[in-house]
Amino acid sequence: MVRRTKQEAQATRSHILDTAELVFEQRGVSGTSLHEIAKAAGVTRGAIYWHFEDKADLFNAMMDRATMPLEEGGGVCGATEADLTVPQMRDGFVTVLRRVVADAQMKRVFGIATHKVEYVGEMEAVRERHLGIRNGCLADVEHTLKQAMKRGELSRRVPARAAAIGLHALFDGLLHNWMLDPTGFNLVKVGTQVLDTYLAGLAAEVPAA
Repeated sequence: MVRRTKQEAQATRSHILDTAELVFEQRGVSGTSLHEIAKAAGVTRGAIYWHFEDKADLFNAMMDRATMPLEEGGGVCGATEADLTVPQMRDGFVTVLRRVVADAQMKRVFGIATHKVEYVGEMEAVRERHLGIRNGCLADVEHTLKQAMKRGELSRRVPARAAAIGLHALFDGLLHNWMLDPTGFNLVKVGTQVLDTYLAGLAAEVPAA
């Protein structure tokens, strides 16, 4: 009996999160109340508060169960202890682009997190989470670029930190613009072309024979 009750509670929690994703996508996070989520899920507000402290807690739980692009990283951002080569880092970013296109839940939750949430009031904690993900990824990319510079594979004319910020901004910008209009361009094809062009610009010059 206890086991079944725990299973039922977990099922209710998952149902609330499934519903929250859909309602947040339709109405935005600030424009959605817990009462509206409860109504859409067919549960009481008490059931919501049994599982979540507030809307921010529910939102973060929704984020926790869906891998975000730069959290997944394709081996780029914190997904491996080994040093990456630039080609491996590039392939990792391309893998992420493919995942965003193919994974409906990642696409939906990423869209909510980037275009339908305001970092005010109780949602300030969400901003801190995003900053943590960004800063961690920047550090990993900077480390990869710095090691490549030491090996002479990349030019030192641009500091590794600046190059990492530029690469992150380029990748993040691709994702954000594609999310605004997925029919506007082929994310994988155009994204790969742009990444390759950027990385080619960082390559060390080959001495003339």
